[in-house]
Amino acid sequence: MNSYKPMEDSMDVKSDEIMLKANDGLQLMVSKSAVKKPEAVIVIVHGICEHSGRYTHVVSRFNSWGYSVYRYDLRGHGRSQGDRAYVEDYQLFIDDTDLVVDMAKKENAGIPLFLVGHSMGGLISAIYGIQHPDNLTGQVLSGPPVMILPAVQGILSLDYKAKARTPIPNSLTNAISRNKDVIDAYNSDPLVLKEFSMMLMGEMFIRAGQWIVANRKKYNYPCLILHGGADQISPPEASRAFYENIASKDKELKIYEGLYHEILNEPEKETVLEDIHRWLEAHL
Repeated sequence: MNSYKPMEDSMDVKSDEIMLKANDGLQLMVSKSAVKKPEAVIVIVHGICEHSGRYTHVVSRFNSWGYSVYRYDLRGHGRSQGDRAYVEDYQLFIDDTDLVVDMAKKENAGIPLFLVGHSMGGLISAIYGIQHPDNLTGQVLSGPPVMILPAVQGILSLDYKAKARTPIPNSLTNAISRNKDVIDAYNSDPLVLKEFSMMLMGEMFIRAGQWIVANRKKYNYPCLILHGGADQISPPEASRAFYENIASKDKELKIYEGLYHEILNEPEKETVLEDIHRWLEAHL
């Protein structure tokens, strides 16, 4: 049984927090911010070591444009259950996302639905798009590591399962944004994880990375692919290669010169948000 915890409503936005039961019984924390008569529904998928609460400013903008928003904490992240930053199989992330998408579809029948994924959430979203080609209206991918990253090129044969719970420090801090306030908030956020497991690294950045490269030609959704030109975490070459190799005819790629990894937390974030708004409006 899923439990509902009502939150304060504001600006005609009805907000709820939901504990959603995953297929294996694990509880996922889902936040809903629903507007009256939405023009679109957005599902947000966050990145490694962070949580969905870091997207409140993005949700507010989506709500102001008439979009309802669902966002959830990945298993092992934020307020969802699961061993911290650990996953037995990357497919669990895809299946969890499908549960949230299914909820959003059932509660908003007939309304255009888009998946917005950042970083590792962008990789999850891209894999979801290939495995579930008929569930969405389109996707927006932000800084997605949709390739074999340079950092793991030399360890593709690593038996990461043998050291599954070995911790890897979260060294992303200074590379997420050029905004010091964003970095300070990231460092002080108790829900931002300070390390992730060898298992998560292997499942997402080796196994899932290999899968997306082998299967990207099957990706056929309308998509907007966005990347910071100075991204030191997920190189912009990942988005360029994905854009060039997918089957989609309706696709757009934007590289923002000089921006770091979290383009939605950079000083130029309003430009990025307006680009997303323009693209979404064109696909309603």
